[in-house]
Amino acid sequence: MSVIKTEKLTHIYSMGTPFEKVAIEGIDIDIPQGQLLAVIGHTGSGKSTFIQHLNALLQPSSGAVYCQGEDINKDKFSRRDVKWKVGLVFQYPEYQLFEETVYKDIAFGPSNMKLSAEEIDQRVREAAAFVGVDEELFEHSPLELSGGQKRRIAIAGVIAMRPQVLILDEPTAGLDPRGCQQILENICDYREKTGATVIIVSHSMDDVAKIAERIVVFHKGKVAMDGSPEEIFCRAEELMDIGLDIPRAAELAIALRREGLGLPEGIYTHEQLLAAILAVKEGSAC
Repeated sequence: MSVIKTEKLTHIYSMGTPFEKVAIEGIDIDIPQGQLLAVIGHTGSGKSTFIQHLNALLQPSSGAVYCQGEDINKDKFSRRDVKWKVGLVFQYPEYQLFEETVYKDIAFGPSNMKLSAEEIDQRVREAAAFVGVDEELFEHSPLELSGGQKRRIAIAGVIAMRPQVLILDEPTAGLDPRGCQQILENICDYREKTGATVIIVSHSMDDVAKIAERIVVFHKGKVAMDGSPEEIFCRAEELMDIGLDIPRAAELAIALRREGLGLPEGIYTHEQLLAAILAVKEGSAC
C-alpha cells in the first residue's frame, strides 16, 4: 500500500516573473509503507524541493501529493494534519535547536499536538532512546553538546511526533565517521522497530549503499533513475555523467576489473567487494 504518492508533481519558483525557474517537473513516485528510500542528485537537481512537498511545506504549481490516498493540499486542515504524519528533519537540524533544555526541545512537537503531559513524557523518553540520547542530558542546554548529539536531539524531536514517514535531509552531513555510523544505525533501528517509511536525501553514496532499499536519482528536476541499489549502481558511468559519485567499493571494483580481476558486476559495498575478491582468490587457488 502506498503511504506517499505524487502525480505529475511540478513546482515553479517565481512563476510569471523574469526569474521563473522550474525546480521539479512531472514527478510520479509511489512509496510503499515501510520502505527505506534514498533520494540522490547533485545540487540543484530538485531533490530538496521534492521532499518539501511531501509534508506540504511547499505546494505544487501543478500535480498532486497524496498521503495514504488523501490529497494533502486539499485544504488548510489537510496541510496542517499531514505535518504530524510526515516528519521532516532539515539539513543541519542542530541549528534549529532553541529550547532551554534537551527535554523541552524533544517535547516541542508533541506539545503542539495537544497531548497530555504523560503522553508527551512517554514520547520524549521513547524518542531519546531511539537515537541514543541519554536521559542524563535532559536538563542540559542542547547548545552545550557535541555536533553529533545535537543532530540526534533534533531527529528525536521529529520522531517524538511518531510520524508514519520520516524524511531526513543529509542526516550525516558534517559528522565524523563514528557519528555518521551512529546516526545511520539509529535511523535503521527506528525504521525496523516502528515500521515507519524512511526517506533519506544524501550526497554520500556510501551511506546510501549501506542502508537503502530503493534509490531515486534526480537530475534537472526530473527522475533520471529509480530502482534497487544494485540496479542503480550498475549504471555507474551514467551516474558519473550527471555529476554524481558512486560508492568507493564500486569505484575499486571497476578499477580492479580494468586490471583484469574477474569481479562480478553489481558490487557497491565493501562487504560485497571483500567477498568477491576472496572468491576470486579461492578460485585461483583451486
